[in-house]
Amino acid sequence: MHRLSSTVFRWLPWLGCLAVVWMLWMATEAVRAEVALPQQADASAEGSPGQSAHGPAISITEPMRVIRDAGPLFYAIILCSFLLVAFTLERAVSLRRGLVIPKPFVRLFLQQLREGALDREQALKLCIENASPVAEVFAGAIRKWGRPGVEVEQSVIDAGQRATNNLRRYLRVFYAVATVGPLLGLMGTVLGMIDTFNQISVADAQGRPELLAGGIAKALLNTAGGLAVAIPASILYVFFVSKVDRLVIEMDSLAQEVVNIVAAEEVQPPKPRAPKSRRPERQETAA
Repeated sequence: MHRLSSTVFRWLPWLGCLAVVWMLWMATEAVRAEVALPQQADASAEGSPGQSAHGPAISITEPMRVIRDAGPLFYAIILCSFLLVAFTLERAVSLRRGLVIPKPFVRLFLQQLREGALDREQALKLCIENASPVAEVFAGAIRKWGRPGVEVEQSVIDAGQRATNNLRRYLRVFYAVATVGPLLGLMGTVLGMIDTFNQISVADAQGRPELLAGGIAKALLNTAGGLAVAIPASILYVFFVSKVDRLVIEMDSLAQEVVNIVAAEEVQPPKPRAPKSRRPERQETAA
């Protein structure tokens, strides 16, 4: 699990650099398009009145064309999608029930505790070797073996809080993507609308509504991209939060069983055996 997390985060900076390069390339393309705009306007003025100066309509079935038409800010949305995919894979692996609450370990550990086959040192060694979140919670109870139940429960609460924080790690990334994605799309749309109106003010757009329609369509691609990233991020955030809550509830139930076994109220010292009473020997009466 930790090895996978380190591998994922090792590649994230490279993905960020790639996104920055794409944004720079798109900015260069935008500058070239702005320089070539007067020439396109003159050529369209000489052509037929019904022909569009911006070429064919926007196609949402061609990804590369959509990215090119949406503008430089669309690459920030693509970067958010990369982050969403990377952290989804990481959380999907890390929050597997077999890794958080391994059934063989839990079943054998509780069985040996009930039967008294483990002492404090042996039980703590098993928890450290397993190193799963539920084993960390069990270890919190084992370290207070033989103490009052209130003290054991407090140790379990502290260990459970640390395990819960590890399970909820990186979940804020989904919330951030779900919040930032639509805002990036809205900003891209606003900037695209401003650029469209600037182009229309320069060109002779009287009687040619296709210029305005094409510019608005390109600007709205940013909003569509932001929503396309934010909606899955919101769904994944709710899904992983609910999964973590279910795992925490189950760990709490199992930890309570360990508390009931190792608390001082349950650990009773062995009772000394009572000495066997000797029966007085009968004295044979002389006949």
